[in-house]
Amino acid sequence: MSDLSNLRKRIATEFSAPRRTLNNRRASDKPLADDPHSLEPEDGFGGEKERYPALKPALAGAGLLGSAAILGTGIDAGFYLLSAGLAVAGVTGAALLLKDWYGASIRPAAKGRVREEKASDSRWERSETSQLLSTIHDALGDIAIIREPGGKIVQANSVFCRLTGWLKPEGRTCEALGIEFEPASAPDRYRVRIMTDAGAKIFDWHDVIAREPASGAFMLHSIARDVTEESRIARESEEARRRAEHASQAKSRLLATVSHEIRTPLSGILGMSHLISQTRLTSEQKNYLAGMRESGHALVQLVDDLLDFSSIEAGRFQLRPTPEPLRETVESVVEMLSHRAHEKGIEIGATIAADVPGLMDFDAARLRQVLFNVIGNAVKFTHTGGVLVSASLERETVVISIDDSGPGMNAQEQARIFDEFEQAGASAQRAGGAGLGLAISRRIMEEYGGSLTLSSVPGTGSTFEIRFPALGCDLANASLARKDVLGMSRVLVMAPAGPASKALSATIRTLGGFCERAETIEDAQAAAVRAMSKGMPLTDIIVDHRHAAQFRRLLTQMPGLEQQKLRKTYLINPEERNGRQINQMDGYHAWLIRPLREKSLVEVLRGRMKGMEVRDAINDNRPMLREVPALRDKPGEGGVLLAEDDPINALMVRSVLERAGHTVRVVDDFAALAVTLFDAPAAVRIAPELIVSDLNMPGGDGLSMLERLRQHERQSGARPVPVIILTSDTQLDTRQKLLAAGASAVLSKPADPKALTAEINRLLAP
Repeated sequence: MSDLSNLRKRIATEFSAPRRTLNNRRASDKPLADDPHSLEPEDGFGGEKERYPALKPALAGAGLLGSAAILGTGIDAGFYLLSAGLAVAGVTGAALLLKDWYGASIRPAAKGRVREEKASDSRWERSETSQLLSTIHDALGDIAIIREPGGKIVQANSVFCRLTGWLKPEGRTCEALGIEFEPASAPDRYRVRIMTDAGAKIFDWHDVIAREPASGAFMLHSIARDVTEESRIARESEEARRRAEHASQAKSRLLATVSHEIRTPLSGILGMSHLISQTRLTSEQKNYLAGMRESGHALVQLVDDLLDFSSIEAGRFQLRPTPEPLRETVESVVEMLSHRAHEKGIEIGATIAADVPGLMDFDAARLRQVLFNVIGNAVKFTHTGGVLVSASLERETVVISIDDSGPGMNAQEQARIFDEFEQAGASAQRAGGAGLGLAISRRIMEEYGGSLTLSSVPGTGSTFEIRFPALGCDLANASLARKDVLGMSRVLVMAPAGPASKALSATIRTLGGFCERAETIEDAQAAAVRAMSKGMPLTDIIVDHRHAAQFRRLLTQMPGLEQQKLRKTYLINPEERNGRQINQMDGYHAWLIRPLREKSLVEVLRGRMKGMEVRDAINDNRPMLREVPALRDKPGEGGVLLAEDDPINALMVRSVLERAGHTVRVVDDFAALAVTLFDAPAAVRIAPELIVSDLNMPGGDGLSMLERLRQHERQSGARPVPVIILTSDTQLDTRQKLLAAGASAVLSKPADPKALTAEINRLLAP
């Protein structure tokens, strides 16, 4: 039977057995209550307290007896009888007086007996309560002792005696018994260690000071519970936590080191591929180069995903929302992925509802990363049809839907698609990634207070839905800016069914215009007839390049369309704008490129783009030309000082700078950089016009060198030299430290040649 069961039986026995309480004792000791010596004051004569109630009837009886004798026998005989009665009364009074004297002498003794009995009862009740509490603590395995203020033990329960090995510990102190006290966090709480036969035991010890009712002295009551097992578990948990922290720190250091080592050769690969693209290449070489650059960018994305995953796991991931345009963000990602879609022969398009605010607070870089992962996956797994991206507003929540016509997923694949290192699809498709993109994307959206969900039907396709709160914008007036932008446009779109034409027509309608889609000549004829019959003739017709031949036949069959002076726009893929398709634009007023940007569509439909010259002025529709960097008219005397220890990266950056018209000096460690800046003789020292330096090189570190440079400039009164730091460390703390130390710009590796050139031009601008 357990200790708790024993405790319950003992308590039940104690409370159910006949108890000899104070009332029981007084009932059994009845003579104490009826003690003749226990005299109390009684009513006396004339309303005063009577001490002898028997005296009054005796005197009254004597008077009556004397009166009767006088009346019956005469005065003489009556006086004799009266005298006898008075004598009896005197004897009675004397007896009572004797009793009063005797009672006065023994009353204090009787009262002392009462007090002693009461004190005995109180001691017995306290002893009984103490025994009951001791029984409870014994059953629970707790220590319960009472000590004097000096520390000597007055009473101890059996648990204490068993643990310490002292059967009679009374009169000794705890310290004398070998008990060690360690202060705990709370007052009057201690962590106590007791050595027992089974080893050291640890107790949670609690002291309470209480006054003894009998003596009025203060006593120290102590209760202690065995927490040896809990302490062991807590200690092991703490050790496991420390090991996990050390492992996490080691993983973070490993990821930081590996990412730095990977980014260094990546910078060379992407930089050299950029330089190769500036040379004359055959079509086959361009294709090879495009594949190499795409693989390089995919590897950069993988490194970023790994770093983000590590930051999220360590709890250091933070979003930094700023006012950004959502429409341009979505359209830029769709544009970046359009070449992948067109290479596979599928379509891709985007449309943004008019009620979506133009500016709102969100982390554009992180949202772009999420969109790139989700839309990129949709393109990757879709082989026919295409991908449609649409954004709308539901109350105060932005909803971005990515619909694809891919193979879809079953319930098992949907359940694990957002797990780390999990992938769906065939083995060839799973080999194309690490399975981190969607997992990180969901975590990013959850950090933002949003969500990333999936619905899919096998054989039909999948829909990913991104939701996040619309912050920092005026939702009431958001839809007014774009609601009727195309209110006067009535458009016919001749294009195959698919995401591109669906996105085009949805954009026209959400901006207030009228739009019909036609996949065949018959559909186009019917739409034109309906518009004319309603008295609302068409204003524009947009022709997909795949329907160019059908459009020419339509004009032959309906010559009235030419008389309506329709604005005719040609729609092509970006890969075909420099090919033979561009020569078939005779008769068209403008041209657009898929996937469409809303800005370009509005400019065309509102008649602001007329002829090739005006079209080329619109940046969104300009044919892709090879970039030729603008050479500087007069390079600076000191030129650019490049500090880079990797020869491939040094060659790439130097080539970019020299092509932009700069003179470049190269050093490969911080010691050489210090000599050039500080230690060279003043007669031959040439101050650089600009410094481009790697953050990590032999001979020092970039942060210390930067601080030394700025301090030297302040002391000498020299003009601050612009400094661009190139680093593989993409953490925000690193960037903030560098900027606080005086860096003019911080670029992550691999440095984009365009971004590097733009920063140099900005810093060296007059």
